[in-house]
Amino acid sequence: MSIFSSIMGNAGVVEPEKLRKDFADLLIPSEDIEIGFKLLRDIFIFTTKRLILIDKQGITGKKMAYLSINYKSISRFSIETAGTFDLDAELKIWISSESHPSISRRFNKSVNVYEVQRILAQNVLK
Repeated sequence: MSIFSSIMGNAGVVEPEKLRKDFADLLIPSEDIEIGFKLLRDIFIFTTKRLILIDKQGITGKKMAYLSINYKSISRFSIETAGTFDLDAELKIWISSESHPSISRRFNKSVNVYEVQRILAQNVLK
């Protein structure tokens, strides 16, 4: 992920092997990481069971908040692809019956937003 993308708040792909090593304690035995993204210091991970959002807090980033969202709780989602002048794609996720997206993340062009949508659809539409 480039420095410019980081400053602009765009997410980039993180290798699943690195995420498995760093966050193995969060996973249950039958759960595996499919794909993950880093947004400045924050990380969000798509597993075979749920979506995990990791919010690094404080100056050092040692304090972390973990939000686990069961795919069954996701009522709808949308993607917006990057355009010619718009350098990033966007993912929006609605939880239960909320009228506004609960989660909204921007991706730089290195992320295949169709792949993100596919993984989300595969898990939500089971």
